[in-house]
Amino acid sequence: MDFGFKISPSSAVNLDNVDLSLYDRLAEVEPDIRKCIACGSCSASCPANRFSGMSVRKAILGLQRGKEKEVAKMLSTCMLCGKCSMVCPRGINTRHLILSICKFYKED
Repeated sequence: MDFGFKISPSSAVNLDNVDLSLYDRLAEVEPDIRKCIACGSCSASCPANRFSGMSVRKAILGLQRGKEKEVAKMLSTCMLCGKCSMVCPRGINTRHLILSICKFYKED
């Protein structure tokens, strides 16, 4: 019998199987990435967030969960305006962090 809908595939991430080598290499170069408390201030101030879902917080969490392709796609929409850096309560230079993440993707 067809009810017109399907069960969605699981979006669970098995953190035991995630390759964190990119995240660890990035943390060596940019130790600020470990200071993020995922408060969402960057997302709230981001003008690109309204149109594309750009969020430094989501990018960092995506890297920690091994979702590099999604992070690369999201970061390509960043306008590098720096508003997220101005509102970060931890003083993270998010603009430099975004540029470093993009640099790592070009290397891999």
